[in-house]
This record gives sequence, structure tokens and C-alpha cells, in this order.
Amino acid sequence: MRVDWTTFWPRILESTGETIFMVILTLIFGSILGIGFGLLLYVTRKGNILENQLVFQIMNIFINIIRPIPFIIFLVAISPLTRLVVGTTIGTWAAIFPMTIAASFGIARIVENNLVSIDPGVVEAAKAMGASPFQIIYTVLIPEALGPLILGLTFVTVSLIDFSAMAGTVGGGGLGHVAMTYGYQRFDGSVMLVTVIILIILVQLAQWLGNTISRKIMRR
Repeated sequence: MRVDWTTFWPRILESTGETIFMVILTLIFGSILGIGFGLLLYVTRKGNILENQLVFQIMNIFINIIRPIPFIIFLVAISPLTRLVVGTTIGTWAAIFPMTIAASFGIARIVENNLVSIDPGVVEAAKAMGASPFQIIYTVLIPEALGPLILGLTFVTVSLIDFSAMAGTVGGGGLGHVAMTYGYQRFDGSVMLVTVIILIILVQLAQWLGNTISRKIMRR
């Protein structure tokens, strides 16, 4: 049974809003955790300002274990934890929780890679001036890596749009849920086409916004 588009557009708009909501909140929560993890990975590396091989190796191994897992498998695998924390495995909040975990580890690696590329001489100069580890992190590392970090977060945002669509296939809400319920299961190609077009538009907007912000920051 094909949908009646004269009455179905509000459902599409609502689902688009759910997708945007999931992506934005996941990006905020994932960035907070991921930037913290990434900074910790960097500063505890051998020879860095807070060298601690035990902390570095534990975090490094943990991230390397989680990151390669396909999101749809990860989503199902941690569903008991999602139910424990959120109280349900269905809906936008149930999707935001696993998306945040997956995103935070990806962001952590991006942050670490950006920080590793910073000229060590800059950090050494800050040390020579008597800067504390916190001051080095806040006034040297973060400003130096900010432009590339925005580009990295843009890449993550695009991935989160993809994650939100996959989460929708298992009851996470958003455009993925609409595509699966009204498009795939009812064999309605028009619904699939509309949801794909909206997802493409969201990706293009995210990429444009990220590129614009990063360009402005790196010109300073």
C-alpha cells in the first residue's frame, strides 16, 4: 500500500527533525567525550607532557577494539546496556546512546592524530616558558589543532547521519525508520527516494558548514 503524500509530508518533516536532533546531540556528547579521550591519548603518549604508558595502552587497545565494529552490529550488541542506561532500546534517545559511544571513539582518534601532527617545538617552547600541562593543552594544543579538528568533526557528522539512518532500521526513529517501515517493508520506492534525497541534502549541508567554519578558523 503506497502512502498518501498529501498527508505523509508531516511524518517526513517530523522524521527529519528526529534525525537532526539525534545527530546534533550525538555530536555534542560525542565531541565532549572524544576530545577528552583524544587529549588523554596524546598527553600520555611516550615522551609527552603527562606520559603514562599504562593509561595510553589501555585506551589505545580499547579504541582499537570498538572502532572496527560495524555500527549496526555495535548497536545491537550493546542494546542491554542501552536499555539499562536509557530504559528502552526504541526511539531517538535509545539511538543517541550507542551513537555517542561510537562517535566518541572515532573523535578521540581524530583528535589524537591532529595533535600528533603539531610541531613538537611549539610544545617545547611553551614548556621552556614555564607553562603547566593544563596551560599547554588549553593555550597551545587545542588552538593549534582546532582547524583540522573541525574538518574531522565534519567527517564524523556525515558518519552520524549514516548512523542515524541505520539506527532507524531497528526502531531508532528518524528517516531510517521511515525508509524501513514505509519504504522497504511496503515496497514503496517513492518513500525510499525522498528519504535518500533528504539524507543527501543533510550531508551536503553538514559538509558545507564544516568546511566554512574550518576555513575561517585556519585563516586566523
